[in-house]
Amino acid sequence: QVQVVESGGGLVQPGGSLRLSCAASGSTFRINVMGWYRQAPGKQRELVADISYDGSTNYADSVKGRFTISRDNTKNTVYLQMNSVEPEDTAVYYCSRTDLSGLTRTTYWGQGTQVTVSS
Repeated sequence: QVQVVESGGGLVQPGGSLRLSCAASGSTFRINVMGWYRQAPGKQRELVADISYDGSTNYADSVKGRFTISRDNTKNTVYLQMNSVEPEDTAVYYCSRTDLSGLTRTTYWGQGTQVTVSS
């Protein structure tokens, strides 16, 4: 079984920066995609950014140019560097890991970490 644990959330002022970390432990599966999602009150969970095992990335339009996703495969860890944050970035941020095996996809989720952007 895979455990996914996020850290680094908190309160940040508009225009500030925050770095989220996510470690996946347990079963290691090389071919995977790790991602960050967020869910604001009253809204659906949405993709923020994801990164494949080979380093290719994908970002939501709302965070392009402000957020950067990266990963360290030796530590099974993914990071989200959040710069120039805005009040609209306030949400619970969830980390996920999706293991890919042929046509099979298995996704594991963390418990979430709160990010609040406010002055």
